[in-house]
Order: sequence, then structure tokens, then C-alpha cells
Amino acid sequence: MPNRWKIRPEGSNWGDFGVDDQKGRLNLLTPEKVLEGIAEVKEGKPFCLSLPLDYPGGNSVNPKRHPPQLRPTYHDGHEYYNMDWSKIVPGLTDVSADDVAIIHTQYSTQWDSLAHVGSLFDVNGDGQAERVYYNGYRAGTDVLALDDGDFEGVAAPQLGIHNMAETCVQGRAVMFDFHAHYGDERIAVNYDMLSKIMADDDVVVEPGDMLIIHTGWAQMILDMNLDPDAEKLHKSCAVLDSRDPKILEWVTDSGVAVIASDNMAVEDSRSFPPKGGKGSRLPLHEHCLFKLGIHLGELWYLTELATWLRENKRSRFLLTAPPLRLTGAVGSPATPVGTV
Repeated sequence: MPNRWKIRPEGSNWGDFGVDDQKGRLNLLTPEKVLEGIAEVKEGKPFCLSLPLDYPGGNSVNPKRHPPQLRPTYHDGHEYYNMDWSKIVPGLTDVSADDVAIIHTQYSTQWDSLAHVGSLFDVNGDGQAERVYYNGYRAGTDVLALDDGDFEGVAAPQLGIHNMAETCVQGRAVMFDFHAHYGDERIAVNYDMLSKIMADDDVVVEPGDMLIIHTGWAQMILDMNLDPDAEKLHKSCAVLDSRDPKILEWVTDSGVAVIASDNMAVEDSRSFPPKGGKGSRLPLHEHCLFKLGIHLGELWYLTELATWLRENKRSRFLLTAPPLRLTGAVGSPATPVGTV
């Protein structure tokens, strides 16, 4: 076994894709899965699956994340925006602009990297829980943290989002349309409910497919027009019931390569273990990011695609959804494209 760990978490796949693997279940996006995705393109019709990246608006939905800021860059002390080059070099006719974005990588439509959520786990078998991430990569060395001191440059040299970008994230995706069954009702979808949705909608998931869940949450955000009602949002639309162990077992057994939804966190972001109990605040995040290497996408815009798929009695499509190839980031904005 690698030096990073002697014991792997129960139910994890650490080492199955190699002792130094940093891509997790993205390894299942083989050329065959790309071809299966391409085979789902019948109309040549693409859908943009991203919210505008300044949505939700403000920071009431998630207080630690703020909207992007765009600012001009500078050239010789002047704002490089609507720059009239004739004032610098007489005779030139160029007018040009350049800007810089200050952006929280997980503010809007996003991917989580495998460095986004880890766990306290006794990887050495010595009775001492360590801060570790997928495949035993360590907090403080492989993934830096603010309480380890100031850092500059690359925060997650291992497990950063650049590993995901290198796979291109393209293949066959399968839509689960929770909103069609539950509307705007806040409900935790357990395994039995999930099974019924799959049976009623004739949805089949195979290993290497990318699971996409439409709840209607992002449409609600869009309709709020940059003035989100956080209280209403957090009481609306379906989430996966990550406290149901059968849901986690299904995620393991299904072989899905990634999971993305149009809500915040896929599961209930305000869930906690029973009073006095121990465990993760976000069991699906722990199960996917920490144990299985399944990247999670959040706040995708899925309503238009979900409507089209339902009207055409389909659930599968080609998904192309790479994050920014931003070395060492623990998350990334995304502009996914679904093609039918």
C-alpha cells in the first residue's frame, strides 16, 4: 500500500484506480462512454446548463461565497478599458479592453474537486484520526489549509480541479427529473422514492454514466432575478436523502462517474447527524468525494433540457462539462453543455 494510508475507509475504492490516482470515478469515462454519449445526439440541439455566473446574487444563499467582481486591468497606470491607442501611438486606430475577475470558484454553477471535502480518518491504523482526502491525500501537505499557515499559489497541488479538467468530462449523461414528480416541494428523496422515479420514467443508469438531477431550484433562483429569498430557497425543491444508507449504497453500486444537480449540495446542505451522534454533516459529499472519488456539480441550470427530454420521452444525452483547468483549485465554475 502507498505510504499515505495503511487502512482505507469501509466502502471506499481507494487504490482501485491506482495508488496515486487523483481522478476517481472519472476513470470510467472511457472512449466507449464518449461514443455512447455521442450516440444520444439525434437533433444536434445544444443546451447551456449554466446559470449566469453572477447568480444567485448577494451572499444570503451561502454567506461565505460572494458574487464575482469584474475590474479593468492597467497599462502604464491607465485603466485598460476602452483604451484609445491613438493617444499612446499617434496614427493607431485600436480601441481595446482587458479585465480581471475576482471570483469565488463555487459561487454559481460549479464542480467540486476531490480536495473539496475530506474526513477525519485513522489511515495509519494507530488510533489517531488524520485529516485526509480521497485516496489518502493529506491535509497540510497535499491539500493546504488556512490553519496550516499562509500559502501562496497552488492550494491543492494534489486532487485539485485541474485533474478533472484533463479528462474533458464528456460522455453519456442520464437525467433524473425530481421536479416532474415533486414540483417545488421540499422533500428528501430516499431509495424507495428514487427507485419509483426510475421505474415510472423508464430511466436506466449504467456504469460510467453521469447522473444529472433536475429539482427546479436553479429555475427558482433565476426567477428571483439576483434578489434571492434564501429562506424560501432552503425550504424548496427535492434533495437526495443522504441519511438513507440505501441511497449511498445505490451510488456505489450504480457506477456513476459524477453527480450534478441544479440545487446547492445535491443533498440537504443544512443536515446534521442526530443529536449526540458522530458523522458527516454532508454524508453524500463524504461518500462521493472522500470515499469514491465522485465529483459533485451544483447549481446547474437544467430546466430547459429537462423539459425537452420529458416532452421527447428521453432521459439520456451527451454531456460536455469540463471545469476550468485551474491548477490547484478545490472547485471551479463550469459552463456545461447538454446535446440531444
